[in-house]
Amino acid sequence: MKDNLKGVGIWGQRHYQYLKENRSTTVNIMRINGTLHSYLREVDAQADKMTFQLVKQIAKQEGVTEELKRRDQMAWVGAMNNIRDRVNEIVLNEVIFV
Repeated sequence: MKDNLKGVGIWGQRHYQYLKENRSTTVNIMRINGTLHSYLREVDAQADKMTFQLVKQIAKQEGVTEELKRRDQMAWVGAMNNIRDRVNEIVLNEVIFV
């Protein structure tokens, strides 16, 4: 059965893949109950919010500021990419692969 994931962001789609591969019974129950799509949208929103908050928090803790961006754009880009990679791992492990 092909699920319509229209309106579900990347985090929700990743969680769906995880559920299909590891918890297919849960997916089938949610399909029957008609709750799968709204659940995936909620997971997506939660992961987006967590991502935004963590990136902002870690950047502040590590001094990755707009001032750094003006002074040394390449250093800022490198630092932000590093932060985003770490945050993505956190979100995957705490929200998506559960």
